[in-house]
Amino acid sequence: MDVKGLRDRLKNGGNVVVAEGYLLELERRGHLQAGAFIPEVVLEHPEVVKALHEEFVHAGSDVVVAFTYYGHRAKLKVIGREDDLMELNLRALKMAKEVAVKTGTLMAGDICNTTIYHGDDPSSVEEVREIFREQIEWAVQSGADYIIAERFEEFGEAKLALECIQQFGNGLPAVVTIAPHVEDKTKDGLTFPEACKRLEEAGADVVGLNCCRGPSTMLPLLKEIKKVCKGPIAALPVPFRTTSEEPTMEVLTDPDTGMPAFPVDLPRFFCSRTQIAEFAAQAKEIGVQYIGLCCGNASHYTRLLAEEYGRKPPASKYAPDMSKHYRFGNKEFVKKHHTPGQQD
Repeated sequence: MDVKGLRDRLKNGGNVVVAEGYLLELERRGHLQAGAFIPEVVLEHPEVVKALHEEFVHAGSDVVVAFTYYGHRAKLKVIGREDDLMELNLRALKMAKEVAVKTGTLMAGDICNTTIYHGDDPSSVEEVREIFREQIEWAVQSGADYIIAERFEEFGEAKLALECIQQFGNGLPAVVTIAPHVEDKTKDGLTFPEACKRLEEAGADVVGLNCCRGPSTMLPLLKEIKKVCKGPIAALPVPFRTTSEEPTMEVLTDPDTGMPAFPVDLPRFFCSRTQIAEFAAQAKEIGVQYIGLCCGNASHYTRLLAEEYGRKPPASKYAPDMSKHYRFGNKEFVKKHHTPGQQD
């Protein structure tokens, strides 16, 4: 099957819908532990991961993202599974590629924040560079169509990830996104628009924001990023109702308990489907070409993004149609099908 690559899809204002959010969705389904947040499920229940890949494509994702987020050497060391590093990554990539080939979608390799990066420590920088190198080379080996480098809190680590993709990625496109925490700047002091501009100037194909902030607190930042970036920008917020007082999911407070909602009580803050559709419409108006959702995403949300961006995925066949409801439906329909003696 001839599949257009990322760069071709984004030419002339084209767009790409990307389902992320595997981490919290698989935790919710009982296959991943909150805390370390390591994708052991790839080894222990690969069929669950593959089914979620297929579910997201059914809902309208143009991309199958290999579930290697937090599957790097530093994180596996936390749980004593460093020896499983290569197997986990290669299995995740192979599984994602199989689904992508079957469905005619793109497959993305994924590298991410390492949690051990310290820009002023040369040994730390080299350790992180090695982490990126091995994951990128495995992605290339496994037939990735492009590489996602995501959720960086520091510009320095994001820039290092981009440099590694350029060095070890065999020419694959790079999508690099910053995690927008409470302050409107990276941990090393750049505003998010400036960080994105510098990444674009350094050669990233797509730049933008992912994770942490919900739609309402990410949109204002996206408008500013679009003003300074010439190429495609990315938006992948979390689907939670963040506010100006509590702008990220990590600082949301459960009003009943007064305790942090992250991570286990986040469900009370889920956005409605209408809110997600409105976010997609606003993002499209701003000019966001690479659209998705991060932690908290589910297939019904992905379908809404896809529909707002002009798709009609297979899941749209089952989009709500309350006109057929026995109580709340169209009057004539209800009379005909749900009134005694009226049926043909």
